[in-house]
Amino acid sequence: MAKKLVIKVTAGADAPERCSQAFTVAAVAVASGVEVSLWLTGESVWFALPGRAAEFELPHAAPLPELIDGIRAGGGAITVCTQCAARRGIEEKDLIEGAGIAGSQLFVSEIMPDGVQALVY
Repeated sequence: MAKKLVIKVTAGADAPERCSQAFTVAAVAVASGVEVSLWLTGESVWFALPGRAAEFELPHAAPLPELIDGIRAGGGAITVCTQCAARRGIEEKDLIEGAGIAGSQLFVSEIMPDGVQALVY
């Protein structure tokens, strides 16, 4: 049985190292053949908008747009928290290709099965 990795990112540019770690782990996992579901919450939701990831800079870290491209190219799912999107006036039509908006019910259903590892950054 293949394992699945669900990563919830709770930080954006407000906590750049934690944010970068989450995207890096997701990209490495996808590149390693792991099924990945990346959840963006809080300030990280901005990176689901076109061009916003390019504004993120952290010395000695992989560029966020490259990590996102790797996650999407490898079949990783990117989901934006419903409430977080609503608080910022973000709608599904605003998101990068392949990203969606969903709520806690889907998150819980993803993390509860056997063989799933959940990480929160």
